[in-house]
Amino acid sequence: MNIVAITACTVGVAHTYIAQDRLIEAAKKRGHSIYVETQGTIGSENVLRAEDIKNADVVIFAADVAVSKEERFEGKLIVRVKSEVAIKQPDKLLEKIEQKMKEIK
Repeated sequence: MNIVAITACTVGVAHTYIAQDRLIEAAKKRGHSIYVETQGTIGSENVLRAEDIKNADVVIFAADVAVSKEERFEGKLIVRVKSEVAIKQPDKLLEKIEQKMKEIK
């Protein structure tokens, strides 16, 4: 599965990067490709390329604040969770997404 994600927390620092790391770790462990953009007080980092978004099967917003430039993901399956979910239960989150993808296909 091709995943793109955006992580963002209210302060824009710690949880943003922890969520990024946990999602990447869980996705790779499950055999998925993933690209994660972080959005925070220092701006956006690892900004997703249009090609990555186009090829994505699913978009994860692990964010506690509004995601900027959300219109880039129009027409994509978007899963919205708090950053805490990506930090504490990334495997369970991806398992639920995998199940959802099976139901769609």
